[in-house]
Amino acid sequence: MTHFGTTKDGQDVLQITLSSGELSVDILTLGATVQAVRLAGVPYNLTLGSERFADYATTMDYFGPIVGPIANRIGNARVRLDGMMHELERNENGDCHLHSGSEGVHRKNWAVLEKAADRVTLGLRLPEGVAGLPGNRDIRVTYQVTAPATLTMQIDGTSDATTCMNFASHIYWNLDGSETWEGHALRIAADHYLPIDDRTCPTGEIAAVDGTDMDFRTSRKLVKGAPALDHNFCLSQEPTDLRDVLWLTGASGIRMTLATTEPGIQIHDAAGSHRPGKPVYEGVVIEPQRWPDAPNNSKFPSIKITPDQAYHQVTQWRFDKAT
Repeated sequence: MTHFGTTKDGQDVLQITLSSGELSVDILTLGATVQAVRLAGVPYNLTLGSERFADYATTMDYFGPIVGPIANRIGNARVRLDGMMHELERNENGDCHLHSGSEGVHRKNWAVLEKAADRVTLGLRLPEGVAGLPGNRDIRVTYQVTAPATLTMQIDGTSDATTCMNFASHIYWNLDGSETWEGHALRIAADHYLPIDDRTCPTGEIAAVDGTDMDFRTSRKLVKGAPALDHNFCLSQEPTDLRDVLWLTGASGIRMTLATTEPGIQIHDAAGSHRPGKPVYEGVVIEPQRWPDAPNNSKFPSIKITPDQAYHQVTQWRFDKAT
């Protein structure tokens, strides 16, 4: 572990390198961020990161962290739990709640609980009221690298009161080290997706991908704006066993296979986000999650957590050369 930076309130932000087989991964305690994923023989980072702490403390706070306790959007910025309405921060479009706002876990410096050469467990306590939600909440994330080239993330959360949890990894991927993701091909094992309104919030419809430009059931090349992407793809109606759900292949031939227990996966084309001095569309954001705006849509998988029902997610990324 090495010192990477210091937060405004004087906390040390650490960089932790994990390695096994052909893969090495750099993790930052700030946001439990995946800063770099490096494959042996490939001369560039497969994710979009920075070596400057100031970037993560300002414009790059969504590049690689865990987002939550509610990932993505709550359309009216409020949730009802046990008959009580909880008002959330309206940090997008003056109306929507995005990634838990200024008190999201991506802005917290996580504690190192356990560390080995190939794995690290980070922990975070969210007291009652943080991010507008009830419950004293304890969150743990474990990253582990296994040979030949697999990164596994496990997130667990408990609460002493009924609350909401929907965590997601928010990594930007570019498997070619190129200026943009053009040339990448994407396949998603999803028969349905969630259409969005002009605020980028789900409309409540669960739409079939068949016959639309949202059909990625067969691998196809990504094209800027065709379609524009900031949507949840529906993998199942509830969390399930770990299974392969997404394949991203670069023009370089490097392929990433993603497996997750989650019922949804958000794809964002980075049309409006970029690193300092870099273009938009530089990387594709792939966020395994429970469906966004679930508290406002009874047909969506619930994100309610109780003292007797903990939160659990496993997501796995495997890398190889496509043949």
